[in-house]
Amino acid sequence: MFKKILIANRGEIACRVIKTARRMGIATVAVYSDADRNALHVSMADEAVHIGPAAAAQSYLVIEKIIEACKATGAEAVHPGYGFLSEREAFGQALSDNGIVFIGPNTRAIAAMGDKIESKKFANAAKVSTVPGFLGVIEDADHAVRISDEIGYPVMLKASAGGGGKGMRIAWSREEVKEGFDRSKSEAASSFGDDRMFVEKFIVNPRHIEIQVLGDKHGNVIYLGERECSIQRRNQKVIEEAPSPLLDEETRRKMGEQAVALAKAVNYDSAGTVEFVAGQDKSFFFLEMNTRLQVEHPVTELITGIDLVEQMIRVAAGETLSIRQEDVHLKGWAVESRVYAEDPERGFLPSTGRLVKYQPPQEMHADGITVRNDTGVYEGGEISIHYDPMIAKLVTHAGDRAAAIDAHAKALDEFVIDGIRHNIPFLSALMLHPRWREGALSTGFISEEFPDGFSASMGAGREAMHVLASVAASVYHVLNERKRQISGQMQTQRLVSFQRERSVIVDDERIDLRIDDTGGELLIRFDDGSDHAHHIESDWRPGQILWQGTVDGDAVSVQVRPILNGFLLSHGGVRLEARVFTRREAELAALMPVKQSADTSKKLLCPMPGLVRSIQVAEGQEVKAGEPLCIVEAMKMENVLRAERDGTVLKIHAAEGDSLPVDAVIMEFE
Repeated sequence: MFKKILIANRGEIACRVIKTARRMGIATVAVYSDADRNALHVSMADEAVHIGPAAAAQSYLVIEKIIEACKATGAEAVHPGYGFLSEREAFGQALSDNGIVFIGPNTRAIAAMGDKIESKKFANAAKVSTVPGFLGVIEDADHAVRISDEIGYPVMLKASAGGGGKGMRIAWSREEVKEGFDRSKSEAASSFGDDRMFVEKFIVNPRHIEIQVLGDKHGNVIYLGERECSIQRRNQKVIEEAPSPLLDEETRRKMGEQAVALAKAVNYDSAGTVEFVAGQDKSFFFLEMNTRLQVEHPVTELITGIDLVEQMIRVAAGETLSIRQEDVHLKGWAVESRVYAEDPERGFLPSTGRLVKYQPPQEMHADGITVRNDTGVYEGGEISIHYDPMIAKLVTHAGDRAAAIDAHAKALDEFVIDGIRHNIPFLSALMLHPRWREGALSTGFISEEFPDGFSASMGAGREAMHVLASVAASVYHVLNERKRQISGQMQTQRLVSFQRERSVIVDDERIDLRIDDTGGELLIRFDDGSDHAHHIESDWRPGQILWQGTVDGDAVSVQVRPILNGFLLSHGGVRLEARVFTRREAELAALMPVKQSADTSKKLLCPMPGLVRSIQVAEGQEVKAGEPLCIVEAMKMENVLRAERDGTVLKIHAAEGDSLPVDAVIMEFE
C-alpha cells in the first residue's frame, strides 16, 4: 500500500480524498494555486505545494507542475478527483513515465471511454444501444448545422472532453446551433483545454440514470447499483439520489450488466460511471462513460456501505477486489444536493465573496438517519471567481425515499450561509415539491416547474406565513422579556397584557395575534375570528441565527436575521420579511410612504461578478429585443447578456477584459 499520495485537485473533493487516505494511514500532499493559499484542503493535508497562479490553466491543469510536486514530496501516487486532469490520458501517461501511480483507470481505458466521441464508437462496436448522433469531430458551426439537420431537432452540442455541464447546449433550431456551437467550443477550451465538439439527438422528456462500476487490474468488474440525476439545470446536476425511483430490479440488472460488459471491453480498472438516458417507459440508451469518480458518488457509498475512494486506492495499488457482485446489496435511500454559490433569484448567476457565516448542519448517524456534508470551505474563507461555485454536497440517507427527503429538507433549513448568495432556498423548495416527492422526474423538471425562474417567496402559502409569523412573534417576545429584565420596567399585568398583542406584517399582509406565555411554551392565537393557534416551544436565545423548536409538536428550523422592526426568516425554501409591531404601530406603519427603487430600466447591469469577454454592440447602434449585447464569463461559464427590449445604445461603460462587480453598469440606452 502507498505511504504517501498527492491529490491533484482542490475544494471538497480534495478534502474528501484526504479523509479516506487519513483513515487508511496514508500521508497526503495537497497542491494549491495563488487563490487557494488559505483553502481548507491545504490545511487538512500533511503537506502542501504551491503550483502557480489562480487560473487553472496555469496551475491545476499543468501536468509538469503536478509531477514536480510529487517528486519534491515523495508522493508515490496521485488521485485526480474529478474535473481538471482526471480524464486526461496524457496525465496518466506522464505519471507512469515518471514512476508515479495514477489512482484511476489505465490510459487505454481513458482513451477509449474518457473521450465522448471514442466512447460512442466502442459502445456501438459492443452493440450497446446508443443515442443517434455524429461520432466524428465537428469542424465548425456550419458543419454542426448540417449534421443537426440530418439528425433532426432538438440536438445536444457537447464537448468531447466535457463534464459537469461545461461545453454543453441544447439547440432547437439551426440558429441556436450556430450560436451555441461557438459558446460551447469556447467553454470547452477554457475548462478542459480541448475544444472538440460532437452532436447527438436530444431525447425529449428523458431521465438521467447512471451505473457505478468498479474494476480491478485482474479482470474483475462489478456494478454498484444506479443513481438518478434527472434534476438538472443547464445540464448541470442539482440533486442526485440512489437508487432511482424509476427502475425495477430487472431494468437495474440489465443496465448494470450492460455497463459491466462495456467496462470489461476496455479493461476498465478503477471506479467509473456509465451514464444512460432513460425514457419514462424504462427504455435506456448509452450516453457516455466518465472515467473518474463522480461528484455524486456519496449516495452510492451510503446505500452500499462501500468507500469508493478507498477502493480506487486499493485497486491502484494492485489489490484484487474483495467485493463480488453477489455481495452488493442496496440498503435504504440516499439524496444529495449540490450547494452552490449562486443566486437562484437572478437566474442562478454565480456569486463570489467571503463566507461571513458558514455553519453546515451537524453530521450525524442516529435513529436510522445519516447526514453527511462534503465541503471544501470554512467560515471566513472566500468563494473565488476562478473555479466551480460549489460550496458543499449535502447528503442524507434513511430507510426509504420519503424519510431521506424529509431528513434532507430539515438539514437544508439548518444550513447557515451569509456573505454570498446561495441556492439553498431553491434546494429547500425542491425538497417540498410534490412532483419531486412523487418521483415523477425528467431532465426538464426545473425548466418545466419554474418556467419564470425562482423566488424565495413563491411557496409562501397561508399556513407557511402563519408559522413564520408565529416564530417572528415568539422571537420578539423573547427579546422583549430580556429587555424587561434589564430595565425592570413594564411589570404590571395591564402593560404586559397590552404588549403581548402584536401585529406581524408579512409580505404586506397584516396578521394580528396574541402571545400567551404558559411557562416554557408560547401559545400564538390569531385574531381572525377562528380558533386558529400555534403552540411554540424553543430554547432560542438572542444572537442565534438558527431558531430550532417545535410548532404544534413538529420539529421546525427557521433562520432568523434581524432587520428594522422585525426579522428576515428563511424556512422550507421560503424567505420572508416579518415586521413585528404593536397594534398602534402597525396602523401608523401602513401610512408610511414606500421607498422607490432607482430606475435602471435603461441600463445593462452586470448580473454577477465576472470578466467581460466581448462587447457585441457599439454606441449609437440600434438593437432588437433578444439581441446579444455582451458576454460575461464567471466561474468558467460564459453568459450571454441580451437586450430586453428594442432600443439604441447610448454609452458603453465597460471594455473587453474588464473585471466587473455585480450590478456594475455595462452600458446605457436612450
